[in-house]
Amino acid sequence: MQIPVYNLSGAVTKQINVRDDVFAVPTNESVIHQAMVRQLANKRLGLADTKTRAEVRGSTHKLYAQKHTGRARRGSMKSPLMKGGGIVFGPHPRNYRQDMPKKMRRLALRCLLSDKVREGNLKIVEKLNLDTPKTRQMTGILEGLKVTDSVLITTTNPIPNVIAAARNIPGVKTSVISTLNAIDLLSYKVLVATEDAIHMAEKLWAPKNTGAKAAG
Repeated sequence: MQIPVYNLSGAVTKQINVRDDVFAVPTNESVIHQAMVRQLANKRLGLADTKTRAEVRGSTHKLYAQKHTGRARRGSMKSPLMKGGGIVFGPHPRNYRQDMPKKMRRLALRCLLSDKVREGNLKIVEKLNLDTPKTRQMTGILEGLKVTDSVLITTTNPIPNVIAAARNIPGVKTSVISTLNAIDLLSYKVLVATEDAIHMAEKLWAPKNTGAKAAG
């Protein structure tokens, strides 16, 4: 399939061919949902922690004799029954991490990229070379591309002037194509990518063909 390429003024300069198996994939909502849940779960940190009687600081000396005192049996001051002692059944750090096969992660990205194309929310530009890190210049580029919603700008490598020019604009985020993820594609309506970034996406996430087995 063909997608138009724009210059920084918003005019179409040419059409490029992109792979159908990356930018024309049917939507698979279950895979996209699983990729989103996995990414959010992997960001969670289980920090709540309590100390057991083996971890609290204090002497392990038995407070008094086991028998013949007329009092309840006592262990050390680290007993959960004592003030400052260990905690019974308290929370400990939990690992929320989820696994997902690489093929499914790539499929989720291809589905989301294809959705951007179908909705007309993928804008490909020739290059994003800014002479100065001016917010006004980046705003003019987005106006030329007729981008009025939240936008994710992605390139092959970090471009300092682009990052500086976009960071003060609400609803605009910059990233490199190799770190593109499901949450960003779902959070930002429009994807602005350089032509080189699109070709890199095809290399990164195109299905891997193993080829037919030799007969014999």
